[in-house]
Amino acid sequence: MKSKNENFKTVFGANRIKRKSSRIIAMTLLSLLLLSGFSGCGNKTEGNDAATPTAVADTSAETTPTLPADNTAATPTVTPVPADTGFDLTAVELTKLMGNGINLGNTMEAWGHSSLGLDADVSSYETYWGQPVTTQEIIDSMKAAGFDTLRIPVAWTNTMDFENGDYTIRQDYLDRVGEIIQYALNADMYVIVNDHWDGGWWGRFGSATEEIRTAAMDQYVAMWTQIADAYKDYSSKLIFESANEELGSRLNDTDFAADSGTLSESECYTLMNQINQTFVDLIRSTGGNNEKRFLLIAGYNTDIAKTTSSQFVMPTDTQENKLLVSVHYYTPWGYCGNESLATWGSVANYDEQNSLLSSMASFVDQGYGVVIGEYAVALAADGSAKENTTDFFTNFLDNCDYYNYCPMLWDCSSLFIRRDLGFFDADVASLFLNRSYAAQSAFTDEEVVSNAKASMDLSYENAVAADVPFVLPDDQAIAWIMFNSSDWGIMYSVGDTYDPTAKTGGLVTTDTEITGEGTYTVALDFTGTGNGTANSVAFSALGIANGETLFPGYVVDITEVLVNGEPYTLAGKPYTTSDNQICTRVNLYNEWVGSPSTGARTTDGTLDNATALLFDKTTLGLIKTLEITFTYAPAN
Repeated sequence: MKSKNENFKTVFGANRIKRKSSRIIAMTLLSLLLLSGFSGCGNKTEGNDAATPTAVADTSAETTPTLPADNTAATPTVTPVPADTGFDLTAVELTKLMGNGINLGNTMEAWGHSSLGLDADVSSYETYWGQPVTTQEIIDSMKAAGFDTLRIPVAWTNTMDFENGDYTIRQDYLDRVGEIIQYALNADMYVIVNDHWDGGWWGRFGSATEEIRTAAMDQYVAMWTQIADAYKDYSSKLIFESANEELGSRLNDTDFAADSGTLSESECYTLMNQINQTFVDLIRSTGGNNEKRFLLIAGYNTDIAKTTSSQFVMPTDTQENKLLVSVHYYTPWGYCGNESLATWGSVANYDEQNSLLSSMASFVDQGYGVVIGEYAVALAADGSAKENTTDFFTNFLDNCDYYNYCPMLWDCSSLFIRRDLGFFDADVASLFLNRSYAAQSAFTDEEVVSNAKASMDLSYENAVAADVPFVLPDDQAIAWIMFNSSDWGIMYSVGDTYDPTAKTGGLVTTDTEITGEGTYTVALDFTGTGNGTANSVAFSALGIANGETLFPGYVVDITEVLVNGEPYTLAGKPYTTSDNQICTRVNLYNEWVGSPSTGARTTDGTLDNATALLFDKTTLGLIKTLEITFTYAPAN
């Protein structure tokens, strides 16, 4: 199953795609020498037996040899091709030249394997998630809009019969990715190529069956050997990325291994480190420019907090200063990933962004380049840019300039409309044009850092002047329903800090002050939101802010739940707990909790049948109203 990020990437901006492209791009052949000794690798896909020419290299700095007019000279005059000095850079120096980047989202990573089969035309996979066929004109327009790096997410299993142990990537699929790489090189851009979500095959690593786990590593090695071999002659501007968001908890996904999910978080870290090390060793062994190519290492879930953990270890490398690390930024998710939060810009928002981004600076200090491989702001419900979009981007990019990170906008013809060859919002367009490497080159490195710091300080001062944050007094307790809908389109005050301003527009809430032992009711009314309903539930809990400090040892006993005005039967027994020993909580639907934590309390004193999954999300359906009545009293 896709994560919320993958679901977001599939649909983000789809409302702006109105017509299908009929234009098909002819394939430029690239070389691929398939190794017959792949572990578990079958024969080449039928129809791919033709001999292949040498890979197309970066021609942006080449000059064509000249001949006299009569074309009779035995030895033509040749202007030597300048040496590729990009390999002489360090990873930190490279990130400066990479400037600002953009993803070619929902394109080559569009996963049509299960629906289109293995033999469909490459363009069918490329356009499967609603994007047009990529052209040189589109990539040139991205460069002209201020982007210096193109990230090409790829689903390599689209044409791979991996379920049956054949890990061969179809030749024309490799050719097509190579052609898009060349488009970017022609536009004088850097290029990142990865293996993206790719249908979730990564969960095979977490299988309880040793044979499946071994096959997963065989598949990874075979895949990257083919990719590295196909593009090993490309210039220093091509960068390989070890994974997307899959190295971490997604190693437990069950898409292609029903018995997956066996790995603890510690084991996921260990396996992730092993996979990243295998990636580096493999690429270096394939020769050509891969011996010294810059390599991008995916962090744990590409999550900043998880990647800055001591359990994440960067691989060792035979080359010095050629490794970069990749993380993603979608915080807060309700603003960045969907419509549930309409605004951004509070002091708390700035504090959160500045703090998270500053924590990656330790990698730069160690000589690693830092790439924020994805970040975004979702569109508003009407398809326009959300309020404060440029404020978010400005502070985010200021941080990247200040700490020397390369940011890569996630875009699927949402802000940058590929069929129109540009941004639909003039303010956003101006912002990114002024952030290009060419624009920034007007300043010294010291001036770039100084300008970024001054801009960040000014943004923060303006936020302080405008912000009226909600602060609950320590002597007051408030009960409320934390909520995320299953499509993440509706939210209300999720987390142990009560914030009634963190909600979807149109949502009507009934929160209740807790004054002591008694019976209380809390509720949510979704009828005023965009769709008039919430689509089932992804997370929900009944919270009591300051409940643990003001009423220690009290227990919540849910006596009635009404969904759309009708009684709802809970799927088990509720229990009272606390994560931070300040906020009291009863999980209503929390699939991230396996069993009650130490100190959990119930009305009958036992945890028999106690569960964090009181709602059945599969049958909950569309919710217009949700009302919960409970008693609150000391434990017996």
